[in-house]
This record gives sequence, C-alpha cells and structure tokens, in this order.
Amino acid sequence: MPYSSMSKEKQKELMPTHKADMVFECLECGRTYHIDQFLYICPKCKSLLKIIDKNFYQLKKVSGEEWRRIFDFRKMINCEFLKGIFLFYELILPCIPSDDIIYLGEGHTPIVRANEDLAELVGTDFFIKYDGLNPSASFKDRGMASAVSFINYSIKKRNIKQLLGICASTGDTSAAAALYLSYLKKGVVKSVVLLPQGKVTSQQLSQPLGSGATVIEIPGVFDDCMKIVEELSENYEVFLLNSKNPVRIMGQKSYSYEIAQQLDFDTRDLVVLIPIGNAGNITAVMEGFLDLHRLEIIPELPQIIGIQSRHANPVFRWYKEKQYHSVKVRPSVAQAAMIGDPVSFPKVFRLVSENFQDKFFVVEVTEQEIMRYMLEANRHGHIVCTQGGETIAGVKAALREGYISRGSKVVVDSTSHQLKFSGFQQMYFENKFPKGYEIIPDKVLLNSPTQLPASVSEIARFLHLKKIKK
Repeated sequence: MPYSSMSKEKQKELMPTHKADMVFECLECGRTYHIDQFLYICPKCKSLLKIIDKNFYQLKKVSGEEWRRIFDFRKMINCEFLKGIFLFYELILPCIPSDDIIYLGEGHTPIVRANEDLAELVGTDFFIKYDGLNPSASFKDRGMASAVSFINYSIKKRNIKQLLGICASTGDTSAAAALYLSYLKKGVVKSVVLLPQGKVTSQQLSQPLGSGATVIEIPGVFDDCMKIVEELSENYEVFLLNSKNPVRIMGQKSYSYEIAQQLDFDTRDLVVLIPIGNAGNITAVMEGFLDLHRLEIIPELPQIIGIQSRHANPVFRWYKEKQYHSVKVRPSVAQAAMIGDPVSFPKVFRLVSENFQDKFFVVEVTEQEIMRYMLEANRHGHIVCTQGGETIAGVKAALREGYISRGSKVVVDSTSHQLKFSGFQQMYFENKFPKGYEIIPDKVLLNSPTQLPASVSEIARFLHLKKIKK
C-alpha cells in the first residue's frame, strides 16, 4: 500500500513519534551516561553497559493490541527506513533520526516449518528461522544495522571527520561489519577486523576482503582477538563493533520481535533455541522478548534454551555447576560459538536471575551431533549452517532432558548461511577432519560425485532406469 495514498490520520498513526531519552546504564553500579558518545564499558567501575530509554514508560500509553496493529500495518507500507529492523523503531534506537538509518535489506527472515521426516527424526515439530538470508548471510547484520546507523548519526551530529570501526571475529561479525561500514562515506570511515589465523572458513574470510576492510590475522583463537580489540577500544579512538557494544544488542533484539510477529504475537508455549558464542545474541533475544512483554504485546515470556558444543561450553558448565569459569576451547565446526569466555555472560546472568529464572536452560551437544543434524536438515530441504545444526541437535538434547514439552511451539536459530561452511561438509564427505574435532562420518550421510561418460545409455544404466515401451 503506497504511503502517499493513506489519509493523514493513518500516516500519523504508523509513523514513529516517540521522544526517547536514551542513556547507557552500567550493569553493576547503575551510573548512566548520555547516548551521544562512544562507550563500551562503564568509565567508573569498568562493567558492561546496556542501553535504556528513560521514556520507555510512555510507550505503555499505547495498548499492546494497538502496538500489534501498528507493527503489522508497517509491513504493508512502502517506507524505506521502516523496512528492516527499524520497523520496530521505538524498541531499537529511537534516538536516531530516520534519515540516518542504514537499510541494506536485513531482517524479516523467514520462519519455516521443519520437514515432517526431520521433525520425526529429532522428536518434535519445530520451526527454523533462516537468519542466514540476511545481506552478509548471517544474523550479525541485525546488530550492524543498528550500530552503523548509530555511527552515521554520530558522524553527522558530532561532525566527526575520521572514524575507525574495528571488531574481533570468528567470521560472521567481520563480514557484517565490513559490509555495513563500506556503505558509509569513503574517506571518513575505515573498517578493520581481527581474525584468529586459520580458524575462519575461506568463504567467511573472502567477505571482509571483498568489502575492502583491512584484515589482520593473529595466532590464537577468538578470545585472543577480543582481548586486543577491547584494549584498543579502551585506549584509542575507535568504534568497537563487537556485541560488547550495546548498540549492537539493540539491533539484534529484532530477532525476538520478528518471531513474535510471525507467530501472530502468541508466545504461549513458545520455546526458542539459540546457540551461545559470545552470549550477545542470547542476551538480545531475552531483552527483546522482555520489551514486548512489558508493553503487553505478547502474553508471556517464552522459554529460552541455549546450546553449546562440548568443545566450548562455559555457559553450560555455569548452568550445571552454578559457578562460572572460562574454558579453553577445542576445535569446533560451530566456529561462531567457539568462544571460551563470553563477553556478554554478565548480561545473561542478570537477565536469567531477574526475569527468566524458570524459563532458561542450557544443553550441550557433541561435534558429531552438530555435523549430523546440519547434514540431515539440509537433506530435508533446509538451509542450515553448522550453528543451525548445533541448535537442531540441541532440540534433541533438550527433549532428552525434559526441557521441552510435547506440543510446544519450538523455534531454532540457523544463524548463518549453509554455504559459508561448505568446507566442513566436504571434510565430512572426504573423512578429513583432524582428530581434535572428534568427528567420524556416518556412511549413510556421505555423498560424492560420480563420473560417467557423456552417454544416455550409460547414465540410464547407472540410474537403473526402465525404458519406455512405445
């Protein structure tokens, strides 16, 4: 429906009018700082920050039913700045003027019912949300859309002449950061990414290089890269693009808003499964549903289940042992989750303690299970990455532990595109995984090309085709 054809009254109803008062708030000491600066930790106590809208209470003047109607109607209009994650403008970063919002096609990824045979194999019906269908082929675009829009806004408001955006990455963050930063004015913004050498797929490495970013590889794992960018962000004038930056989290909350909308805002008996890496995404998912519940847009908070590989499982160990310790990661095909000391764990702890006490669970899965369920999902018509395979394996584990009730609405997160991890599939088919992965291919899942002569009769014979009788 063309926006221009609507009555002025209807236009006014759908356009954001909320006057936000947004601040950074320290998770520990509670101090607040104005939003118009680059902050990643509290200057006083060095704890993590979250972003709050001190005028959030004003949003409650609109009923939950009316918010549902507004969000549904916005999907029908041709208004560019409301097309992506900012369709939920009032809940993302309403301090950013509409003219400064960067939209590259992110958000509103489909939610697809699992193939019946796959559901039977796993043990329950479930849906897959394909976040690999974002512009850079991963869920990271949600957070980059908010972060880079914030950069765009800050450059104009503060008259910034030069800015360096930097991130540590296992692959997807670097691809998203480089893509979105490349959209901004050349000569003003520079993109730099730090990657653990040899631990990023060739497909993922090609993305920041293709977007023109400066790519730095260092020995070690993601945690080593993260320590460096954290120190750089504390001591030098750079803009941190990891999920430690709360402006990233604000955009990633859109995942929750979309699931709710795609299920007609009925969150009763809803279970959402999320792979845990740096813990930013599961933080955003919980915060997003919490926003909707506070505004009475949804009837209840869903159950949240985090998934970790046995090779990188600090949050699972905390959940079981009630004490948190970082772990030394081992090789994992779920590379985005191969993090031994998640930066956002304090936020997870706070959210679980205050809001999700009886609705939060964590399970662990093996590398063998991750590869199996990635391949099984893709063999049944889905587009699932290794993290998606990890999450589907997590459904099986959660059913085994009794965390999922029969009849629940189950949604799993496939965070990235299958083709980014095609190298692991090939390693599986060729049985070339190093011993550290602890993966032994199942012969039933193996596949390889067959070479035949360019002959109809030879191909027909190979396929055991019967000739049509004329």
